[in-house]
Amino acid sequence: MSSTWFITGTSSGFGRRLTEKLLARGSRVVATLRKTNALDDLKARYGNLLRLASVDVTDTQAVRQTVDDAFGALGLIDVVVSNAGYGLFGAAEELDDDQIHQQIETNLIGSIQLIRAVLPHLRNQGGGRILQVSSEGGQIAYPGLSLYHATKWGIEGFVEAVRQEVAPFGIAITLVEPGPTRTNFAAGLVSARPTDVYENTPVGDLRRAWTGGTFAVTGDPDKMAEAMIASADQTPAPHRLTLGSTAYASIRGALQGRLAELEESKQITLSVDVD
Repeated sequence: MSSTWFITGTSSGFGRRLTEKLLARGSRVVATLRKTNALDDLKARYGNLLRLASVDVTDTQAVRQTVDDAFGALGLIDVVVSNAGYGLFGAAEELDDDQIHQQIETNLIGSIQLIRAVLPHLRNQGGGRILQVSSEGGQIAYPGLSLYHATKWGIEGFVEAVRQEVAPFGIAITLVEPGPTRTNFAAGLVSARPTDVYENTPVGDLRRAWTGGTFAVTGDPDKMAEAMIASADQTPAPHRLTLGSTAYASIRGALQGRLAELEESKQITLSVDVD
């Protein structure tokens, strides 16, 4: 079934795969990316089905203008995918201030401002779907990825609240939580300058696994993209779409652990209410 999608971060990874698959089935796609020539091949093949927009998601005014232009030109957009983002690796004290600010501005503020920009249009057209690409890292945490996790846990909290705010308008939001996936995430990973003090710690262990190619990456990006597309047709919309066996195991273990900790402290927890 054809539909109209708006997707950020389409030069590679999930964004590129979603764009390819949607165009192949006859859907219209507004694809945003920083360098539009990255999709020249798809534009040549699909013509007017693909609308390209050069935008940096850290530029809020540009995001708003791009969203306004897209809805103005196409009239109705069924699904918005907030996908733009990247990883930042390093122990918290290894990161520099610019790296911290850029990570938050891209992954968290950029996603927040995109959702804020599309909500009035989705309300006016009577509803729609938003897929917010998060990560298993929105539910669990690896050492060395503290700022990345801060953005993913942050956007999950934002979406949990906004989902309730906009449900009366027929707008549904799904958090997509992929595990380690065979995309170019590692190639786009920004790393802090390593320090010797963290060499023989979990940060150093993970750094060596990452650079040495021993970190297990089992997710199939094409299958995951298909699952994202299929989720947009589910009614009711899933609140979360966890993708991959690694994500399932890690999130399930984390949730069970947190629930066990909550129960262990139950006596203290319940004892502090007003008498």
